[in-house]
Amino acid sequence: MVGNTVIQPIGIRKRGGINGFVKEFLKQVDLQLLVIPGIIHIIIFSYIPMYGVIMAFQEFRLGDFPGMSEWVGLKHFRYLFTDPNFGLVLRNTIVISLLKLLICFPAPIIFAILINEILNMRFRKTVQTISYLPHFISWVVAGTLMFDFFSVDNGAVNSALLALGIIDRPIHFFGVGEYFWGMAVITDLWKSLGWNAIIYIAAITSIDPDLYEAAEIDGAGRYAKMWHITFKSILPTVILLLIFSVGNLLNANFDQIMVLTNQMTNPKLRAFADVIDTYVYRVGISGNRSSYAAAAGLFKSVINVMLLLTANKIASRTGHEVL
Repeated sequence: MVGNTVIQPIGIRKRGGINGFVKEFLKQVDLQLLVIPGIIHIIIFSYIPMYGVIMAFQEFRLGDFPGMSEWVGLKHFRYLFTDPNFGLVLRNTIVISLLKLLICFPAPIIFAILINEILNMRFRKTVQTISYLPHFISWVVAGTLMFDFFSVDNGAVNSALLALGIIDRPIHFFGVGEYFWGMAVITDLWKSLGWNAIIYIAAITSIDPDLYEAAEIDGAGRYAKMWHITFKSILPTVILLLIFSVGNLLNANFDQIMVLTNQMTNPKLRAFADVIDTYVYRVGISGNRSSYAAAAGLFKSVINVMLLLTANKIASRTGHEVL
């Protein structure tokens, strides 16, 4: 409702033909105009690029007119599924994405709940502000900071581990492939924890304080209130964001991987760090195999859509909020 005017979605109002549509549109013209930039943005950056999907079924060569290349059917998909390098890339993508989902998704929820328990408002705001500052740093700067922090030469982490006697010589965390999955999760968690917690903190602020008072009267302790009131109240938000995260599972963060691996110049590191996004970039741009890269990208997108629909269906059957 805007003022005394009740706003109704145009698509579900009573039938009135084109005249009714125009009449209703003019009633909401100020609101409809606000939507237009968003629609234009989606068309330009989301729908028009989808035309490039047909490259996966063609033999595209540089200089070909879009859509006029030779049709080759599923040829590139057959190459893709029989390429041993793609199997390695798929493994890395799934492992890194699952680790991030298992660790980086619940961490902001726990952080937001703990922030809510801090009674000193000045300290709470200070902690919250410091926590989301890394979000505004680009991955180039963040990667440089991480390299210095985990450096073999007087890096803070290696110095601390040596001082505590946990290790007897410095570890090259970003130079050994076996460590990369853990480093990808740690750096992503550091950069996104505070920012991702904002939406949960906002959801917590909408909880009725009377619920906490009623729980105290009933004898609930602090942890019981955190679980039965705070967490249960933000559960619909958690489920919705979990659905989005599952639908985005195979996107392993191209910027982060390229920066932390120094653009895949280390072959030993590439065996554990090469994911679908970097593979598409490397094969499609550097290797000039655009159609093959398009097939790999399309495969990833289809899997992501299937995961999104599956997660949404599961949430629907369990009675939670869905998309």
